[in-house]
Amino acid sequence: MEETLEFAKSAHAGKPQLPLALRLIRNTGVLKRHIVQPIEKTLRHPGLTERNRIYELESRKRCPEVVEQALRNAEVAVRDIDAVIYVSCTGFSMPSLTAWLINKLGLRSDTRQIPIAQLGCAAGGAAINRAQDFCAAHPGSNVLIVSCELCSLCYQPDADDIGSLLSDGLFGDAVAAAVVRGVGGVGIELERNSSYLIPNTEDWISYAVRDTGFHFQLDRRVPGTMEPLAPVLREFAKDHSWDAGNLDFYIVHAGGPRILDDLAKFLEVDRKVFRHSWATLTEYGNIASAVVLDAARRLFEEDTPAPDATGLIAGFGPGITAEMALGRWSVDAPLDVT
Repeated sequence: MEETLEFAKSAHAGKPQLPLALRLIRNTGVLKRHIVQPIEKTLRHPGLTERNRIYELESRKRCPEVVEQALRNAEVAVRDIDAVIYVSCTGFSMPSLTAWLINKLGLRSDTRQIPIAQLGCAAGGAAINRAQDFCAAHPGSNVLIVSCELCSLCYQPDADDIGSLLSDGLFGDAVAAAVVRGVGGVGIELERNSSYLIPNTEDWISYAVRDTGFHFQLDRRVPGTMEPLAPVLREFAKDHSWDAGNLDFYIVHAGGPRILDDLAKFLEVDRKVFRHSWATLTEYGNIASAVVLDAARRLFEEDTPAPDATGLIAGFGPGITAEMALGRWSVDAPLDVT
């Protein structure tokens, strides 16, 4: 955080919006972030071509080890994966990295490929939901989820509007992976999923695609979106005969402190129930689609929930889109497990 503030002061010295931006960055609660290049290099924009080359190089360098760890955790062999979902909104490649992962890791040639590129921070929740849907359609299948978000490759050093300065102090880089098993395992037994789009908000979170790459655009109304989304989460849980304000664990996207505080307020829960998301935000920043996977890791590493403990997974992103799932902790889940 200290480095971020110093670089902001140096790069944007004398700008009238700088004091407000510095105050907003301090209030993010982010103490540390990880980026794939030294920050001095990141702030020297080499152009879209070079940045995308770095994205492809770094994603291929970093994904395999994370995937192999996820497979070990899930006690699933690489040849037992039936579909791979790759989510990222910070770089582009065609074919998708799914094809490279199949060849590099030795997945079967008939492995289904499901790349998700344009759901932003909601994509982690969407990946879990699409994996559950796949397992429901193909009983006994196993789905690998890979999230690679190299947000620092989207920093725009010359952009000095409040939204850009805030995002430069909030987003970090991360790679995460998980396995959704069709049968057996330990983890969250997925029972129900849903999506919701807040009408007429598609321009609230967006990219402007220019010669210099992806320019993140954030409407000032975005932090207030938990007020309309909390009733959606309540109704979603109610349809499953659960109370969204009275669950045992919560895995939600940590877009920023206002998002988490407002969601606690409107769900009428103690903000501490989002402790895994708060920890991700503090230690890694907003890591886009990887947030829910990292928060889930923290749930696994904490004192494990009691069998049948109930929980909510929720990712929020462009659209404005919410991807939601309900599940219970299981030590030998008969159906979908992440």
